[in-house]
Amino acid sequence: MIFQFGAISDPFGPSGLNVTGLAGTASGSGLVIILNNLIKFVIVVAGLYTFWNLILAGYGFMSAGGEAKAIEKAWAKIWQSLMGLLVVAGSFVLAMIFGWLIFQDATVLIAPKIYTP
Repeated sequence: MIFQFGAISDPFGPSGLNVTGLAGTASGSGLVIILNNLIKFVIVVAGLYTFWNLILAGYGFMSAGGEAKAIEKAWAKIWQSLMGLLVVAGSFVLAMIFGWLIFQDATVLIAPKIYTP
């Protein structure tokens, strides 16, 4: 089709929706992609939750007014948030280390591939 600004091509290809790039051709690869995306989503949610907890803990620290119990509670919340973020980030590092040690490929556990005949 030609419009005033030029030709517009079909973004999905000539045969409709082309999902080969997303799902691949291996059987079961769609499930692997869904699980990978779910894990990435959980990691992003964990990061946002940590950020939110740090903001609330900082507000609690600023509004403590010198009260020792409130300051201690805010510091505990900051420490726990940072430790949780460390656990989430450390899980990726450990997965890459174990992937390298076992399979000689650091990304095999983070981005698995299914090989079929």
